[in-house]
Amino acid sequence: MDFIKKICADSPYVWDKNGVSKCFADLYPLNKILDVYHPTFVSIDSKVTVLGFSVNMFTLILVVLLAFTRTNANRRRSISSLKYVPAKILLQLLPAIGACIGFIDMVLLLTKLSNGFPTLYHEWLFKASQFLLWVSILFVLRTRYWIVCCNCILCVWWIVKPIFLIPYLQIVFSSSQVVECFTESISILLYVIFGFLITTVSVKWAYTESSSTEESLLPCKVYHEEQQLESEFIHKFWHLLTFKSIDTVMERGAKKQLDFEDLLQLPDDMDPMPCHNILQNCWESQQRQNISHPSLFKAICYAYGWPYFRLGLLKVLNDCLGFLGPLILNKLIRFLQEGSTSFDGYILALSLGITSIVKSFLDTQYTFRLSTLKLKLRSGIMTVIYEKCLCVKLAERSKFSEGEIQTFMSVDADRTVNLCNSFHDMWSLPLQIGIALYLLYIQVKFAFVAGVAITILLIPVNKWIATLIANATKKMMEHKDERIRRAAELLTHIRTLKMYSWELLFSGWLMKTRSLEVMYLSTRKYLDAWCVFFWATTPTLFSLCTFGLYTLMGHQLDAATVFTCLALFNNLISPLNSFPWVINGLIDAIISTRRLSNYLSCPGHETKPERGVCKKSNFEDKAIIIQNASCSWSNSDNENFSLILDSVNLLVPRGSLVAVIGEVGSGKSSLLSLILGEMRLLSGSAHSCGSTAYVPQVPWIQSGTIRDNIIFGRDFEPSRYSAVLKACALEHDLSLMTGGDMACIGEKGINLSGGQKARVALARAIYSRSDDIYLLDDVLSAVDAHVARSILHDAILGPLINQQTRILCTHNIQAISASDIVIVMDKGHVKWVGCPIGLSVSTYSTFLSVDDDNFSSGTRDQRIRSKMSNEAQEKVVEGDSITVSDEIENIEEELRKEGRVESTVYKNYATFSGRGIAILICLSALFMQASRNGNDLWLSYWVDASGSNQREHSTTFYLVVLGFFCLVNSLLTLVRAFSFAFGGLQAAVHVHDLLLKKLVSASVSFFDQTPSGRILNRFSSDLYTIDDSLPFILNILLANFVGLLGIAIVLSYVQVMFLLLLLPFWFIYSKLQFFYRLTSRELRRLDSVSRSPIYASFTETLDGASTIRAFKLEKSFLNRFIHHIIYYQRTSFSEVKASLWLSLRLQLLAAFIVSFVALMAVLGSHGHIPLYLGTPGLVGLALSYAAPVVSLLGSFLSSFTETEKEMVSVERILQYMDVPQEELTEGQILDAYWPSNGEVQFRNVTLRYKPSSPAALNDVTFTILGGTKVGIVGRTGAGKSSVLNAIFRLNPICRGHIQVDGIDIAGISLRHLRSHISIVPQSPFLFEGSLRANLDPFEVSDDARMWNVLEKCHMKEEVEAAGGLDVHVKDSGSSFSVGQRQLLCLARSLLRSSKILCLDECTANIDTQTASKLQKVINTECQGITVITIAHRISTVVNMDNILVLDQGSLVEQGNPQVLLNNDSSWFSSFAKASNM
Repeated sequence: MDFIKKICADSPYVWDKNGVSKCFADLYPLNKILDVYHPTFVSIDSKVTVLGFSVNMFTLILVVLLAFTRTNANRRRSISSLKYVPAKILLQLLPAIGACIGFIDMVLLLTKLSNGFPTLYHEWLFKASQFLLWVSILFVLRTRYWIVCCNCILCVWWIVKPIFLIPYLQIVFSSSQVVECFTESISILLYVIFGFLITTVSVKWAYTESSSTEESLLPCKVYHEEQQLESEFIHKFWHLLTFKSIDTVMERGAKKQLDFEDLLQLPDDMDPMPCHNILQNCWESQQRQNISHPSLFKAICYAYGWPYFRLGLLKVLNDCLGFLGPLILNKLIRFLQEGSTSFDGYILALSLGITSIVKSFLDTQYTFRLSTLKLKLRSGIMTVIYEKCLCVKLAERSKFSEGEIQTFMSVDADRTVNLCNSFHDMWSLPLQIGIALYLLYIQVKFAFVAGVAITILLIPVNKWIATLIANATKKMMEHKDERIRRAAELLTHIRTLKMYSWELLFSGWLMKTRSLEVMYLSTRKYLDAWCVFFWATTPTLFSLCTFGLYTLMGHQLDAATVFTCLALFNNLISPLNSFPWVINGLIDAIISTRRLSNYLSCPGHETKPERGVCKKSNFEDKAIIIQNASCSWSNSDNENFSLILDSVNLLVPRGSLVAVIGEVGSGKSSLLSLILGEMRLLSGSAHSCGSTAYVPQVPWIQSGTIRDNIIFGRDFEPSRYSAVLKACALEHDLSLMTGGDMACIGEKGINLSGGQKARVALARAIYSRSDDIYLLDDVLSAVDAHVARSILHDAILGPLINQQTRILCTHNIQAISASDIVIVMDKGHVKWVGCPIGLSVSTYSTFLSVDDDNFSSGTRDQRIRSKMSNEAQEKVVEGDSITVSDEIENIEEELRKEGRVESTVYKNYATFSGRGIAILICLSALFMQASRNGNDLWLSYWVDASGSNQREHSTTFYLVVLGFFCLVNSLLTLVRAFSFAFGGLQAAVHVHDLLLKKLVSASVSFFDQTPSGRILNRFSSDLYTIDDSLPFILNILLANFVGLLGIAIVLSYVQVMFLLLLLPFWFIYSKLQFFYRLTSRELRRLDSVSRSPIYASFTETLDGASTIRAFKLEKSFLNRFIHHIIYYQRTSFSEVKASLWLSLRLQLLAAFIVSFVALMAVLGSHGHIPLYLGTPGLVGLALSYAAPVVSLLGSFLSSFTETEKEMVSVERILQYMDVPQEELTEGQILDAYWPSNGEVQFRNVTLRYKPSSPAALNDVTFTILGGTKVGIVGRTGAGKSSVLNAIFRLNPICRGHIQVDGIDIAGISLRHLRSHISIVPQSPFLFEGSLRANLDPFEVSDDARMWNVLEKCHMKEEVEAAGGLDVHVKDSGSSFSVGQRQLLCLARSLLRSSKILCLDECTANIDTQTASKLQKVINTECQGITVITIAHRISTVVNMDNILVLDQGSLVEQGNPQVLLNNDSSWFSSFAKASNM
């Protein structure tokens, strides 16, 4: 009983006849402190102390019991058997720290006792039980029974245990004993960390328990390895904690321009392939569990849920630690107010710094772990999207536009990754808000409700504004997408638009779309300005309302209360304002995951046909088996579909050459797509037996070298490669190219002619060594007759593939006559199948030449096997050398700036915004900060006056002055916010308009040298930065700058000693930021460089997915994409580490400042410094100003660095402000009926595309009489298109003159000239819009005339079937075949009614029958019109009035075609013989 009486001093017994004694009746008395002793030395309440003692003893007994009951042999191993080295070290380190703290507590008690101060018995019991518990755990961990500490019962108890100690901790903080507050906080923190640690170890142990038997075989070796591992771990742990691994990168970045080789290597778990496999496996599991609606969100949770949960535990600790600073600040100010001289002041001052240091480490580690998790998730999502792109067949992909799919990769992937931030913030922000409100209540009771009410009232206002912003953003993005689409359309077809003289029309449409975008952008910006206003004025409104109500309630303000509240409110305002945005971010992320789930759920391509069908006895000799197949291009979700192929039955023998012929739009290309499995098969079956190689009608060319395009990821075999180049007539082309077959090809083969693209694609197919089937879609239409004959003889019929099955869609008569089987398609049906001889006597004989004798089998074989003359041989091998070599030399890598952004860029941006607005913004920001600082200084003056009880003025006076500061601050904030919004809008409008004007007027040579994607990047991402990101980050930069300036001035005024720290502090800070900025700038530029190949590769793969699937190269392309992702990940990983490297050091620097200010205040209060360091109010102001230096310094540098990064967009756009312009000077303006005759004269014309290149036209002289029809023939690259370039002045001529109706065109206004000449381009051009607008964009023709022209061009039926003149044309007219698009372009030119009509291979992709009809239309409709026709088909120009034959830029022959045909030695005759007319 005596023992119990000593424990419980208030009651003689713990239990009496009435029940539990008063000592144990209430275990949670929060405000009751024993007052029988001196307050300085009193211990915490005995009742709560007994509870702590009981908890410790229960834990000790539990550990001992479990240690004795665990007798299982396989668990009795040393802790050294634990493989996870960090856990092994921490398991022993934490108890050791706990035991040391317990020992220190006991030493302090002994010191008290020896100094004559009384101590309570229950204090000894509690401290001793703590020490004994940690020592016991440490002892158990050193034995073979260490695993009992990870028992599931103990794991649960360790997590619950700190909850019982919360009342004890609260009473500790209510006391004035600083040392005890510090030690007990550390103790409970140790309990929490140790509990989570043993839980984690327990989970890991469950997976590794069975694999430990071999460790006992080599104990010595294992011991030494463990020692080495532990030392390595300590080294790595320190590097991880301080991010020292980035030091080498930053040192290189400070010395030179960084390359990818200089970046950090990715950890193994961040490699994109494992990330892809993890997410893909979880997604496939989801698909198996929920076939109808699989969830990507659930798949992500399965893949990364547990690591993300552990990060949440770290965030809880970090958030709670953030509130420790204001509590310590409160104690320190109260200490200074009391004027005490005890040692506690120094401990409090150091505790402020230590708290900042610990929080900086926790904060940076949380950010680092979360960032690495986001990088893993990002790489997984991007690779899964890319893999799906490789697998989804074209018909299923039709439910998504190409822009949508690109958005999945560029936008939805990032939004889904941002789910990591939003999900933790959803519970973290309410937690922070709750703690802050509770602590505010403790300080000012219910007066805090006034300030919080203002803030809470602003939440629905902010939410309402956020809703309006979201709606405006949605509308803005719609118009932005439309603007970018129009810009892409303009840039892609700029050459054609300039020849039509439509560039101003298109730029006008684009400007109209831009004006709508800017309208919603301005709405968004001005709403953002209101948000900024509410955000910036909330602190002053809070202080006015809270402290005003507090004083009106009769309380007296003191420094501790005021500045603790301000610090707490700084912690409160950010979560309150962020919460609506977090919800919006979460909603966006959920929407994006649903969009991605919908895309990833699309049925994939059937990777392998059924082999059983091919093995049946009646099908063994068949390569392709199609039985009653009906198919459509609609997706499986679309019930309303139109049949493209109907009831197709086809059996193709192995090793045969099959020619598929038919009119334009008859279904030839769709038949090949059916064989490839790209269409939606509605009924019947289609099987291909064996591997396939595919050449599409529009050749798919990758960015890269010509060799890469041909070998297509396969091994390089020199002998076969050379044979393929020879068969495809590419040898001579490559010999004249700079770099040969290693010459670089631009995006989509921009620097190759159509014929070269077709031959490269054919070479790829032949090189692939397909053992079974070659599908060739119209590969001969893009080349001239000589080259077509060479390809047919050496490639299609040559020894490389003549034993394989070849299916050729063609209009070429030679190929039809040389085929084994001919298939006639008509409106989706197979109308006729037979041999070429049978075709000549069938109802479809019109597809062949009128000379029937050409199609006898004997003459066919003889023709194909005959050798051409030496002259013809020379002519055949000459390819596209002149044009290609020039253009390839011009394609250069995008300019990458080095060093810092020049000051002229900032000046230009200020000019775009308006210099007056820029000055107004700066002045309003400075005065706004001055009013804010004045508000805080007035508060400090008020509390000092209240504390001294010598107030000269009433409370009302102080409140009125405070209200005045608040009003001025609000007005200046409003001015700054709206002036910034207006300036940003002005800059956005001026930059876009000037950029568009410069580009529309740029010369064609600039567009030949610059890929359209590179220019479009300026209109999309760079302009978006100038519209949105740059003004936002500039606003933050300015706010941070004036904020830091205000803090520096106030601290220098309040504490003179701070001036001693200012210079060294600024020196260290400037060195850090300079060191970081150099590297950060390089990393951002590398980030842009590494991101471009990802999106370029994705876009490229979208275009060529069917080709990749045909060659079965999905894995190869996925590996290539992952290679791009690796560089992107390495750049991002290095960026994350570099930013956290800086953040940690800045926070440590700021912690030193806080400690310095606090220590100076304590020293000044003790009188150890002769200088006067201010009143408690001023000291409290200094401390409250020193605390946010941590975030402000980092935020300032981050915003400065981000501003510099964003300014790169302005820098990139300014590069295109100086592009070479066309000669748009106003020349001679002629009447509307010019030219009246259409006579064209060339006089000694020489044209070069570059000064160093060979002449594309060399001293060419000829005359085309008005109203005549002239054909221009020659090999590819002979200079045919250069004639048109010269007439349209797309490229300036070097010498000579060109006259139209006797007037030199050099003196005519350029756009006037082009608007009076019509052209049908080689690449048919249709833009998005109605068909009516495509035919007549200026609306000068009526419907009757349009239908008349369409009927003459044989397109009336097709247009009526499509929906008439108002049908919407999308995706460059993809709903029409290539041939139909050419016919529509011809109809457009006929409607224009010009006296000069230029036809650039307009019949290349249409059948012979339709081409013949069109020639009749041209002959009848173009009477009196000068027609200049460039043709590969000799039959197209044989009935012309005159022929011009070009070779290597020179005019080698001209005359009547019939006369030239009769001359066997003429060039034209050799062409005719090669084309087998």
